[in-house]
Amino acid sequence: MQMNNNNYCVIMAGGIGSRFWPLSRTNKPKQFLDVFGEGKTLIRQTFDRFAKIVPREHIYIVTNELYKDITVDLLEIDEKQVLLEPMRKNTAPCIAYANFRIWKENPNANIIVAPSDHLISNEAEFLRVAQQGLDFVASNNSLLTIGIKPSRPDTGYGYIQVSNEELTEVKSAIPELKKVKTFTEKPELYLAKVFFESGDFFWNSGMFFWSLPAIMQAFDVYMPALNVLFHEKVDSLGTEKELDIVSDIYAQCKSISIDYAIMEKAENVYVLCADFGWSDIGTWGSLYANQRKDNAENAVVGNNVFLYDTKACEINVHPNTLAVIQGLEDMIVVQTEDALLICKRENEQQIKDFVNHVKMKKGEKYI
Repeated sequence: MQMNNNNYCVIMAGGIGSRFWPLSRTNKPKQFLDVFGEGKTLIRQTFDRFAKIVPREHIYIVTNELYKDITVDLLEIDEKQVLLEPMRKNTAPCIAYANFRIWKENPNANIIVAPSDHLISNEAEFLRVAQQGLDFVASNNSLLTIGIKPSRPDTGYGYIQVSNEELTEVKSAIPELKKVKTFTEKPELYLAKVFFESGDFFWNSGMFFWSLPAIMQAFDVYMPALNVLFHEKVDSLGTEKELDIVSDIYAQCKSISIDYAIMEKAENVYVLCADFGWSDIGTWGSLYANQRKDNAENAVVGNNVFLYDTKACEINVHPNTLAVIQGLEDMIVVQTEDALLICKRENEQQIKDFVNHVKMKKGEKYI
């Protein structure tokens, strides 16, 4: 495939994945783990996928300072491709940071922004859609996201409502391209059912496409203070002063998502409606839904696991442990070198609360 040298990718990899505790820890979050037990970390899967449509040297990883070395080692990339955040400030500041680093290299760039931990089961279809997205933003002053056709009324995802009116203000022959009407955060179940049945709502994938001029203009309009901070220091980006400069900027900017900051306010926002076997691997439940199961619907990762009268369980056991499990149903069982979680699958949303309680009682050791 002939690659466009104006195409870039930004992979956001700064989260700590607390809903994947105790496997995901502060020193090694889920994006750096082989959660499927198949020999490839989530971030490596993401990087390799985008490297098929974007030059490898144009893929930037935005992550926390803690994860510089593991990112370079896992992805086998130049350390200049790893943009280090001094603290977590949500997605808008990290995207602004990446914008200015890319702007110094290529002010005409077209950019894909994506999380590091999503599962794509139909890669060929995803790459086709992603290429369409890049081509669209290259010729239109627009902000684009991917909406996933929902398969169920899920309360764990944000939703995008689309307009079915004919598009006249952009150049595109893509039938799946729609104007965004509204964004809605994770709804209650009754509302998720309404969204699902209406056919006008799609899951918000958290993936974005834009040209650099279009997103820079949007930041100038909707987050001017943040853009000014980076404009003032842009000459120091890509130098040995970068970490100090970014630390200073992050100390001054607010924590806000790109959705709240820009996507929900801008007028030139579009969605490419797609279905390529997407899942946000954000919880043990979403992982379970995408794993291979045995005849009793158990999803098992571990070298020495023996199950008896056990069904529909998510089981992840440390490779050095022999585990014998009897009589469980619809449970999550996760064991690491120093921690054990046993939880009903239906109560997995409480794991974040468990982690906070452990932190309060035991400090950072097990977090």
